[in-house]
Amino acid sequence: MSSFPEKTCDISRLVTHPKLVAAVLADKKTQQRRDGVYAYPDETFELEGITFVVTELKQQRLGDMTDLDAQAEGYPALAMYKALILKMHKNMIWNEDDLVWVHTFARQA
Repeated sequence: MSSFPEKTCDISRLVTHPKLVAAVLADKKTQQRRDGVYAYPDETFELEGITFVVTELKQQRLGDMTDLDAQAEGYPALAMYKALILKMHKNMIWNEDDLVWVHTFARQA
């Protein structure tokens, strides 16, 4: 874990919005982008009694996101993901060069 910076938030805050929790539980969401590190690879978290493990953590430029990335976030296309993020975060500007941390996770076997 030494190759990653210190966490900026607890893993329990990684996926909290009810609609996002439902998407994870329905296996429609396998990634969560955050502006800081919430979890390291191999860490686990629970949603409604089901355990998930973080399988990868990486940084990504917003401008490098694709429709496949948006689908991993639980949205059908990047345009919809971007519109929702901008609606949720008032006064946010989608800066293509901004970096986010991509937390990839899966149900624990």
